[in-house]
Amino acid sequence: MRRLNLLAALLLTGAASACAPNPIIARDPVPAPGPEVGYVCDSRPLVLNAFDTKCDPVAREPQVVLRSKG
Repeated sequence: MRRLNLLAALLLTGAASACAPNPIIARDPVPAPGPEVGYVCDSRPLVLNAFDTKCDPVAREPQVVLRSKG
């Protein structure tokens, strides 16, 4: 009886894997922001180790690279 249950379980798992040939890939529907966008966030603690966070988008200043000969 145990061997019959094992055989039935193997057949069921084989049939379930045959139904889904393509793997499911999770993708974020919101694209990541570009390098010119930054965020300023403010968090405050709540009860039971929870936090309330508010983030505002701000424009970043371009980075300046100074080069000198010497």
